[in-house]
Amino acid sequence: MKEVIGIIGAGTMGAGIAQVAAQAGHQVILVDQNQAQLDLAKANLEIILNKLLSKEKITSDQKSSISSAIQYEINNTSLASCSLVIEAIVENLAIKHSVFSALEEIVSDTCILATNTSSLSIASIGSVLRNPSRIIGIHFFNPAPLMPLVEIIPAVQTSQKVIDNVMTLISAWGKTAVLCKDTPGFIVNRVARPFYGEALRIFEEGIADFATIDWAMTSLGGFKMGPFTLMDYIGNDVNYTVTESVFEAFYYDPRFKPSLTQMRYKEAGYFGRKSGKGFYDYSENATSIKAKEDIDLGQEILDRILALLINEAVDAVFMQVSSVEGVDLAMTKGVNYPKGLLKWADEIGLNEILLRLEDLQLTYGEDRYRPNPLLRKMVKENLNFYPK
Repeated sequence: MKEVIGIIGAGTMGAGIAQVAAQAGHQVILVDQNQAQLDLAKANLEIILNKLLSKEKITSDQKSSISSAIQYEINNTSLASCSLVIEAIVENLAIKHSVFSALEEIVSDTCILATNTSSLSIASIGSVLRNPSRIIGIHFFNPAPLMPLVEIIPAVQTSQKVIDNVMTLISAWGKTAVLCKDTPGFIVNRVARPFYGEALRIFEEGIADFATIDWAMTSLGGFKMGPFTLMDYIGNDVNYTVTESVFEAFYYDPRFKPSLTQMRYKEAGYFGRKSGKGFYDYSENATSIKAKEDIDLGQEILDRILALLINEAVDAVFMQVSSVEGVDLAMTKGVNYPKGLLKWADEIGLNEILLRLEDLQLTYGEDRYRPNPLLRKMVKENLNFYPK
């Protein structure tokens, strides 16, 4: 019999993780203090499973099995039998501390305690535990049942046994588990910052408008969504807050500096799709902005943003956040990048990336564009990230 998995928080993320665990054959206990949220999670799961059934992705028996595997509870005491509990609640350290302190009194001594946080320190979350060696980050991406990547983030306190068990378990759930260091933004939310930040900077300089930048990144770069479309999809309130928290956590490193433009859009309530207006207008009779489909301009935009993204990916390897393969897997599986950034760097040529960054740094005189020492070293020694 498979272990019982506990999930705290029946919002979109928690409910999605519960579905993943149930589909993998586990009994799941989904806990939320709000009964209405539990009812909504249950109703939404029924809708999702019916869609999967109609598309013949699951059988009727599988649907019944998944539905019956999830138990909906309002009290954390119901988690006593779990071997793993994943917390997926609000990104507030004080609230998480309160939850984990209470949880440790309920579960067994061998139960692994995990957080789905995308922005908080795992070490800090685990600091309230009597046995912090059992804490670990298990960061799913939204929607959890569809997105293949899961970042596995041990704290400095986490035992090797817990790391090994979690890597094995998440892989058995059919997910791509990537191990990464407990640093701000982990892999994806750290490496992806220039996709938004440099696009905003290009707009602020008057080089191109939203639609043209999005066109360059999708049509020429092969990205599924342009940065402004994606920020509107995520929500400018959410995206700006993540950027701000990463900037602060990295001691105000200019590489992660937030944008005044995005802050103004957030302040105006222009959050994106969910508010009806963001960088684009989503109202019924809105006029769509036409991109200026200039190949030279588009290539300039792509080259600039890509150089910053690659530099950040190189830094993640340089600072041992993850391996070369881990970083590339994270960006392709976690945010659907068309290629792994380090593989892409090899294809373009590391010397070319270094020249672009040096040119930007010379032009602007800003530390924001400083080339990573590992990139300089690899160019000097004529190395690549992958064997030729």
